[in-house]
Amino acid sequence: MTLVVVGTVRVPVDRIAAARPAMDAMVTASRAEDGCLDYAYAQDIADAGLIRVTEVWRDRAALDRHVASAHLAEWRAHWPALGIGERDLRLYEAGEAERF
Repeated sequence: MTLVVVGTVRVPVDRIAAARPAMDAMVTASRAEDGCLDYAYAQDIADAGLIRVTEVWRDRAALDRHVASAHLAEWRAHWPALGIGERDLRLYEAGEAERF
């Protein structure tokens, strides 16, 4: 069963530029993980401080390894300095994907 994580992280608008290197490192490291099928952060065009998160994982074991990874701990360690506090992520189980 494929797992999909969708949600948001709020970054103060004046800290977006400072957050980009840490976000880029997180995305790059996560995409390199075994079992990561997709991992992306996107800045909302209507709300500049809202970062939309999309993750797709092959299975629960891959997601569990991700949650325990050093790069995730490092990303979270940046949050206080970047003013990141509000986070809302949801986990969904998905079946086979089909194009539409």
